[in-house]
Amino acid sequence: MSLDFEYRIVDVFSDKPLAGNALCVVLDPVPEPVMQAIAREVNLSETTFPVVTADGEYENRIFTPTLELPFAGHPTLGTAWVLGPGRWMQHTAGADVEVVVDQGGAVMTQPDPTYSPADSADAVQALGLPGAEGAWVAQAAGNRMFLVLTESAIDRLEPDMHAVAAVSRNNSSVTLAVVRRLDDRTLHVRVFVPGAGIPEDPGTGSAAGPIGLLARTHWGTDADVTVRQGAEVGRPCIIEVHAEEGALRVGGRVAMCAKGHFSL
Repeated sequence: MSLDFEYRIVDVFSDKPLAGNALCVVLDPVPEPVMQAIAREVNLSETTFPVVTADGEYENRIFTPTLELPFAGHPTLGTAWVLGPGRWMQHTAGADVEVVVDQGGAVMTQPDPTYSPADSADAVQALGLPGAEGAWVAQAAGNRMFLVLTESAIDRLEPDMHAVAAVSRNNSSVTLAVVRRLDDRTLHVRVFVPGAGIPEDPGTGSAAGPIGLLARTHWGTDADVTVRQGAEVGRPCIIEVHAEEGALRVGGRVAMCAKGHFSL
């Protein structure tokens, strides 16, 4: 028996292809055992499998090359954008979020995160940072993210990925993010996810909301901030965050890159 699944590859947090964070969206129903295999074959940071269930509503499954995620940011925005302009309600295992799509991009709501202070020492050593202002574990939409705030430049970090994975694992987190304030409206962010098969993620929408709120609390940054991420891996991303409790929003531009079929 042969199987044929139509797919799109889009680049999220960019207004042009071959930049931003790439995403594969598989448009046809896929049997459960095949989903992870396709995500491994594609080998992008995430691959999604949406199923439209009603007018303006869909269920979504999100996979990295090695595991399924309860929620993720750029897959949410990119999937809704592929499904078309309008107002969508996305259902995943971690959260139900609203996504508003136009021709150029998408904006999603996010549930408010909770924060727990954490010891930054191991993360500072793993990242090769001179120091940190503090660390927190943020939890939202079924994900735990280890967030490190620093005043030091982060563009030339050479992290020890085994140590980064250990820090994440020891804090029951998949994601380790380091954040530097450039000014009151701009944050420089790098995100490492080696435990999910992604050494460095170009653009992390699920972390951008918690980062924006934490930066506003800790540094007094504006409610509307731009997160710059991904330049260090050749995939610059621009992520727009509205950091307001109860009205947390994350968005960006989306560009079509490729169309095709899996023939299995």
